[in-house]
Amino acid sequence: MTDSVRGDSVVILFRGGRLPEWHQLDEAQRCDYEHQHVDLMLSVAERHGLIGLHGYRLLTPGDHWERFWTIEFPHLAGAEAWMSAEVEPPYGHYGFYDYSLARRWQPENLAWLPRKPEPPVAPGTDPHVIPPLAADPASIVVLAFGGWPHGNAEHEEVAREHGLIHGEVFRLLGANVAGDFVWIVEFPQLAGAEAWIEAAAKIQQKRNFYLARRWAPGYFAAWSARASN
Repeated sequence: MTDSVRGDSVVILFRGGRLPEWHQLDEAQRCDYEHQHVDLMLSVAERHGLIGLHGYRLLTPGDHWERFWTIEFPHLAGAEAWMSAEVEPPYGHYGFYDYSLARRWQPENLAWLPRKPEPPVAPGTDPHVIPPLAADPASIVVLAFGGWPHGNAEHEEVAREHGLIHGEVFRLLGANVAGDFVWIVEFPQLAGAEAWIEAAAKIQQKRNFYLARRWAPGYFAAWSARASN
């Protein structure tokens, strides 16, 4: 396979967070709006065959941007429906939304990037029931925006030395002043993330890095599992 995008799925890359007005609502209102929102988004996921939903909480949120999401559908119609539903009131009035559309970038020379398996979902799990949500402290994730379509030899060495857990690359659809690619790489320890960023500094291209942790991976695995049934 040549350096190209594989498959026809469309991925939403979403920077999001809650506006200050959200925290001024009382707890009962927030709970009610959250449950309405979850029911709506699950209906979109099931109708359009959600492939995957993965959240990341930034270690150092900026302004209203608290979390980053990848939301994958088989076709553009699913992505469009998801983005439209996400901003519907009442929940949608209280959010910050920054969307980009992308496709997976999986050339042969990146075959060394590992893919972390989805967490197991217990039979009968109902994602309409929202458990307490938290970030997973077991690993550290680098979100790299802009830059290069390939890693370099030093990245492969860093991956081996520091036990890279997961890596994936997305190519944005349309022009973007910040660069065409977004990388997500996950290491068991901060040292791996630091080494990866240092290796990237040797490639002379504009890029921005953010550190994050996976956000409630077990719960959101249940969304795609339900949509595929």
